[in-house]
Amino acid sequence: MRPVSRREFARGMGAAALLAGMPAIGARAGSGPTGVVELFTSQGCSSCPPADAVLRDLAAEPDVLALGYHVDYWDYLGWKDTLASPENTARQRAYARALGSRAVYTPQAVVNGRDHLNGGKGSAIRSMLSRFARGGQGLTVPVAIRSVGDRLAIAVGDGTKPAGHDTHLTLVYFSTSTPVRIERGENAGRTVTYANAVRSMQTLGMWDGKAMELQLPGQKVADHKADGCAVLVQAVTADGHPGPILGAANLTGLTGA
Repeated sequence: MRPVSRREFARGMGAAALLAGMPAIGARAGSGPTGVVELFTSQGCSSCPPADAVLRDLAAEPDVLALGYHVDYWDYLGWKDTLASPENTARQRAYARALGSRAVYTPQAVVNGRDHLNGGKGSAIRSMLSRFARGGQGLTVPVAIRSVGDRLAIAVGDGTKPAGHDTHLTLVYFSTSTPVRIERGENAGRTVTYANAVRSMQTLGMWDGKAMELQLPGQKVADHKADGCAVLVQAVTADGHPGPILGAANLTGLTGA
């Protein structure tokens, strides 16, 4: 296959086409979800296992990027969440400020960075995804990520950058499937398998609305104890809080978990 030019990319061939000629080694290429669901959950929350099950189902759907962010503010209930991080909690609190919420809660699902609801309501989450897609608030910016030898290759296509807002390109590292035996707290005695549990996030740079490409060392995935990663193209509010997600892609089957 001949190389695809940036002009062709901008004319609609999309980020996936830009990377189609690059051989994936040891991983599956990812592109094309139409919506993003971010679940804020905790192993110490008795209401969360049904939402964790919903996220597992969503993670199996190719048109949805489902990510699980474990928060640490329920650790005092007798069980320290083995997947939680202060960074995940900080992201949820930032969303609360951006979305006008008075408080954070679990299980909370944030859809496309635009609205939130109870993470256990799978049908309502799917309805919101469909409503956003119909209303032009889905993922409209083409994105692709692929493993190429010992590198991660990322491409973002042309699109409309929200006026007056910066737009960040963020890499999210996650573990695709993590079974946990919970020994204490509200879920004592349960074994829950968590899907796409976020290990860490990294801001790669800014997107100005024009097609761009970049590469990263593949070793970074192993450094973060992950076997999957996702790219988010996300607007940022004037106060620096996360806003609408404009594009996304994910890649699984990586080595390092």
